[in-house]
Amino acid sequence: MAALLKSSVFLGSSKFMRQALKPATVSTSTHQSAHLVVRVGPYDEELIKTANSIAYKARAILAMDESNATCGKRLASIGLENTKANHQAYRELLVTTHGIGLYIFGAIWFEETLYQSTVAGKKFVDCLQEADIAPGIKVDKGLVPLARSNDESSCQGLDSLASKSAEYYKQGTRFAKWRTVVSIPNGPSRLAAVEAAWGLARYAKISHEHGIVPIVELAEQEWKEGILLKPSMVTPGAECKERANPEVVAE
Repeated sequence: MAALLKSSVFLGSSKFMRQALKPATVSTSTHQSAHLVVRVGPYDEELIKTANSIAYKARAILAMDESNATCGKRLASIGLENTKANHQAYRELLVTTHGIGLYIFGAIWFEETLYQSTVAGKKFVDCLQEADIAPGIKVDKGLVPLARSNDESSCQGLDSLASKSAEYYKQGTRFAKWRTVVSIPNGPSRLAAVEAAWGLARYAKISHEHGIVPIVELAEQEWKEGILLKPSMVTPGAECKERANPEVVAE
């Protein structure tokens, strides 16, 4: 079994969003029908537009959300120091690639990248938007030990997510990613699964409230615990010795 299982699904997908905005008929105490319009908030139409743009075009998402530490490992592999200037140069190379918009519809960033510019002073956000690419951001703050579990973890970052999401939106972010994991060797326990599902659901709601389409990464057990959406796929974890081919994963 894999040490970690994960998959991705758009909680802000067009179908889901339209269901959320669809008027619902409810019964009153006098058996008369009434229409209750369920709305996500002031960003309804924009959320649907963003979800359509990132979910239904034949392009991919560029995952360039490496933390500074991980980015340092990439730079070290080619003999470069782990400095902010080198982070900027590496990311500028990506966002200014000629014709990148033909293949990429969204790019996930680490927080530092959202505020960076090219050497010439052009904001990275503007580089993406001019190429018809939606800026996205990784918003979770990593794993911490989960109390009273079997050496399992939970994901942190919810406490400041609302204020940060408001700022991310102002900077041009239109979708986000929250990634948590469950441990196969140590569980996953129901406690860890419920904690993961709860955190994912809260993140998704907060994102909706601030005009940001959430991507949620989850496995089937977390989906069953609290998110009534179809999971996209589950791939073997990094420590899994038996590697599944793409056809098996797709099935």
